[in-house]
Amino acid sequence: MEKIITQEDILHLLDKLYEQSLNGIEKVGPPINVLADDYLSKSNSIEEAAKKFTAYQIAKCTTSGFITGLGGLITLPVAIPANISSVLYVQMRMIACLAYMGGYETSSDQVKTLVYACLAGISVDQIIKQAGIKIGSKLTTAMIKKIPGTVITKINQKVGFRLLTKFGSKGVINIAKAVPVVGGVISGGFDFAETKIIANRAYKLFIEQDCSILSEEYNDFE
Repeated sequence: MEKIITQEDILHLLDKLYEQSLNGIEKVGPPINVLADDYLSKSNSIEEAAKKFTAYQIAKCTTSGFITGLGGLITLPVAIPANISSVLYVQMRMIACLAYMGGYETSSDQVKTLVYACLAGISVDQIIKQAGIKIGSKLTTAMIKKIPGTVITKINQKVGFRLLTKFGSKGVINIAKAVPVVGGVISGGFDFAETKIIANRAYKLFIEQDCSILSEEYNDFE
C-alpha cells in the first residue's frame, strides 16, 4: 500500500503536531507550559530542568509501548503511519518545551519555524541573512521577531523537502513497511541516537542560545 505524500502534506502534519505539542493531548500529556513549569519548579536552574526533561523524553521516545499507545491518540490530517507521527510528536514537543524553557514565545510563527528547522536538522542562516537580518552569536528574541514571513516560508519549504527525503524517495511511503517496532526500539532511523541528536541541538539553540546551530546541516535524517 503506497500513499503519495507531498511537501504541503508534511507542513500540514507539522502544524498539527505543533498545535498538539503546545496544547497537550488528553491522556497523553499536559500543555508544554505546564510541563515545563513543573520541571523548572523542581530544578535549581533552567539548564538543570532542560537536561532532566530531555533525558526523560529521549528514554520515552524509544519505548515501544508508549509509541504504540500514543499512535491511537494523535489525530492527523495526513495518512502517516502511527509510529512515525508518534515519534515526531515526542521530538517536536521536546524541542518546543525547550524553547519555552529558554523564554521564547512558542506561539509565534518565527519560533515555530525554528522548532521545525531544529527537528529536520537543516541550516537556515543563509536564508535569514539574505533577508538582511544580522545573526549574532546569541539567539535573541529581537532577532527572531525580525524574521519576515517570506523567510519563514522558505525555511518551511526546506524543512518539508528534507522530511520528504526522510520518509521516502519522491514522497512515496510504503505504509505497510514504514518504521516497524522491533525489540522494543523504534527502527528505521527513529531511535535513541537520532532523538538524542535532536535534543542536543535544541538544547544548544534554545537553552544555550547558540546561533551556530542555525548554520549547521545534519545528516542524521539520511
